[in-house]
Amino acid sequence: MNQPIYYTLGRTGLRVSRLSLGAMTFGTEWGWGSDKAAAETVFDLYRDHGGNFIDTADVYTNGTSETWLGEFIKASGSRDELVLASKYTFNLAAANPNGGGNGRKNLLRAVEGSLKRLQTDYLDVFYVHAWDQLTPVEEVMRTLDDLVRAGKIRHIGLSDVPAWYAARAQTLAEWRGYEPVSALQLQYSLVERNIEHEYTRLATELGMGITVWSPLASGLLAGRYKRDAATDGRLAAMQGNGNPAFQHLTERNFQIVDELEKVADEIGRPMAQVALNWVANRPGVASVIVGASRPEQLKTNLGALDFELPAELAHRLDEASKPVTPFPYYFFTNAMQGMMYGGARVGDKPTGYRAPVLVEGSGSGVE
Repeated sequence: MNQPIYYTLGRTGLRVSRLSLGAMTFGTEWGWGSDKAAAETVFDLYRDHGGNFIDTADVYTNGTSETWLGEFIKASGSRDELVLASKYTFNLAAANPNGGGNGRKNLLRAVEGSLKRLQTDYLDVFYVHAWDQLTPVEEVMRTLDDLVRAGKIRHIGLSDVPAWYAARAQTLAEWRGYEPVSALQLQYSLVERNIEHEYTRLATELGMGITVWSPLASGLLAGRYKRDAATDGRLAAMQGNGNPAFQHLTERNFQIVDELEKVADEIGRPMAQVALNWVANRPGVASVIVGASRPEQLKTNLGALDFELPAELAHRLDEASKPVTPFPYYFFTNAMQGMMYGGARVGDKPTGYRAPVLVEGSGSGVE
């Protein structure tokens, strides 16, 4: 792996690795993942390669992920070197109506629980894990700002929320002088590109760095699953369980995998590296979360930025994975926009005219 490059996260001064370590696989409570020894090896390997951005959540493996991570960080004496992120929203206690959701009561409970399990007195980034469709955004942002002022969290992130909600949260922060949203954590990969309809522009316009989850679609884009042999692994185990995030074993997606395999063969790189390289270089992306149950998987993933994907091959992947453009987004395509200007050429300004063009190490990833 070459010398790592760090991007600033959104419009902050916080420098994060372009590949971050996802700790959702730390623990075996969910029927997959790694035992403690393997998890610690993965943690050490990531740090040895210059990685500094680690992502977890209170709900991951029922709290084991945070607990082990806290032990690994303490044993290595690496807290000040790391950018540690966690999330809250999901209920960890049965039959407790206030044990989940985004409200102030659960938010304060959750951050204290994460700090205890992680054996730290602050979190560098704390995310709302998902929109609960209930709590006013004013309550969420005020409470998060209070936690920043109290020194318990440094930066604020949103994960898996509607675009309008993120825009309202950021506008509210600007209006009232709250700590702004610095990160948007969203699913993004060759088989899941729907954030391109709205979130990419949202992030670059409003100063939020996109942190990508599931860039390999739970192993599908690493070539782990075949059409007629997808009988084990996480996707097979969770097929049909009702969680759309794991329903990737479709013919459309296998056609994307076919093209990815061809591109990977042409440049002599593993499929996982090509898929990660593609998503890491998309507009707005600050960091890509990579998880691994085994050290060998992480070693492969950490080489994803050691090469440049030729433009013509990137274009082939773009075309093979192009999402359907639904209403109203087709009104914002070049063909429809051209109708507004009577065929005159408009929009020939250089990339980055509307948003600052940032040098290597930028937070938005815009080139």
